[in-house]
Amino acid sequence: MPHDPHAPAAGWRLDHVDVDGTTLAYAARGDGIPIVCLHATGHAKEDFSALGDRVAGPYRWIAVDWPGQGASGRDHRPASATRYAELLARLLDALGLDAPILLGNSIGGAAAIRCAADHPTRVRALVLANPGGLAPVDAPTRAFCRMMTAFFRAGTRRRRWFRPAFALYYRTVLAAPGAHARRAAIVAGGYDVAPVLAEAWASFARPEADLRRAFAGLRCPVLLAWATGDRVVTLGRARAAIASLPHAELHTFRGGHAAFLEDPAAFDAALGGFLDRVGSAGVPKRRQA
Repeated sequence: MPHDPHAPAAGWRLDHVDVDGTTLAYAARGDGIPIVCLHATGHAKEDFSALGDRVAGPYRWIAVDWPGQGASGRDHRPASATRYAELLARLLDALGLDAPILLGNSIGGAAAIRCAADHPTRVRALVLANPGGLAPVDAPTRAFCRMMTAFFRAGTRRRRWFRPAFALYYRTVLAAPGAHARRAAIVAGGYDVAPVLAEAWASFARPEADLRRAFAGLRCPVLLAWATGDRVVTLGRARAAIASLPHAELHTFRGGHAAFLEDPAAFDAALGGFLDRVGSAGVPKRRQA
């Protein structure tokens, strides 16, 4: 039988849940405080398999596939951080998760910010790896998003040149040697995820993609894990937003977009310390009007 690239890694259990007309796949391992892992657009839950294996402790790791990616079904609405945050909140309900830690990369980080801002009593802490939403949606951002949307629409039409161009692009996104296996898997599925990537990039140009105000109002503990080689979601453009949340912890790492894949030893050390500090923390109480 052919190998299923989205089969769960050893020690992980695959399951599915129906959320708002969409079937979401997720893999889970361990028991204890839930850590819900949310991948970047075009990636999959497998991004977090090694991380969940490496970081021991009383945690229930839950790695989710966004719609149209990995083993999840298609969505009836276009991809965006706003839509993903809505699905995430419903997923927490469906799984009965009590005060999870949300670990999100890229659009997954943006969805985690939106979810924590909208449901402050339901999220224990955030771990944000190069999250979207912390830079202004200005004219240069909108122009770049239009260019990337056109690029991925060409992939949707399965243009011959798209596959090598996508591979070249991903050499900058996941640049470090430790991420080469995941990079190869993502590039191999480029044509399949191009429609979702086109939708997501179109959404990044809209005003709702600016999450700076929501971020500044977060009350839960926040760890920002930034791969400083990122040429798109740059730390420089996010620094003002980060400064607006004094209790947020910022750690920098080698890599292009996902420190947990590209600089795992340093990331694990920062994450382990953060989890030790927040693992026994209670859920924030709802702010009084």
